[in-house]
Amino acid sequence: MWLRASCLLEFNASVATPFLLMLRPRSGWQQWIAREQYLLSPSVPAVEFTDPFGNLCQRLVAPPGPFSIRTSAEIESADASDTAPGAPFVEVQDLPDGTLPFLLPSRFCESDRFTQMASSLVAGRAAGYDQCMAIVNHIRETIHYMPGAGQQVISACEVNERSQAVCRDMAHLGIALCRALSIPARLVVGYLATLEPMDLHAWFEAYVGGRWYAFDPTQDNLTGARVAIAYGRDAADVAIYTQFGDPVTLLRMEVSVERLSAPPF
Repeated sequence: MWLRASCLLEFNASVATPFLLMLRPRSGWQQWIAREQYLLSPSVPAVEFTDPFGNLCQRLVAPPGPFSIRTSAEIESADASDTAPGAPFVEVQDLPDGTLPFLLPSRFCESDRFTQMASSLVAGRAAGYDQCMAIVNHIRETIHYMPGAGQQVISACEVNERSQAVCRDMAHLGIALCRALSIPARLVVGYLATLEPMDLHAWFEAYVGGRWYAFDPTQDNLTGARVAIAYGRDAADVAIYTQFGDPVTLLRMEVSVERLSAPPF
């Protein structure tokens, strides 16, 4: 299916302020970026680089006063996310080098504190994809998804003590539990066309059966219409914007995703 996804950020800075942005999706598995636009107002020089996880990042200095960033992209997205019940666990010694950072505890995913819980949750399940589904089902059954309810990023241990959470925090718990079983898991931030209310969304991917698969504790099924913007160990790696120096006020943030009836060209 074809989608048009956009994001608008409006700020007001009292002084010139360095920003690090992560707003450009890249073509890859299950998505093709056919066309995109990236507008800065007022226009300032920006430098793009690729971070250690392959994300496209932009550096700039916003001038004092009002400053806005508007991005849009037209994307061909898979109709449904791939699933693979029964996909096997990959032994650590056989994992690709690039997956190894996603085995370790990180700032918001303290996997070393979930070994006993993870083993209990997946008892009797085949190692691999089926274990990941058992983890997702547990999170979905025990934690109520409350979009917009958490502005402060919290860790998997904190999420595990609560009865409600936002998508990012639920993904943190899923990641920590997967890593506790030696299954590489990473956070994904992006767009989901079916999300209500509309906002940026977070889910996680786990590496089983020789590739990455998406898992989303907030959704009853893995619908398509997903567009990944950034991947990382946890939320610390995938902030869509980071500003340095004196705090800058975010005046407005708007996210939209629409389905296109035909290719946009």
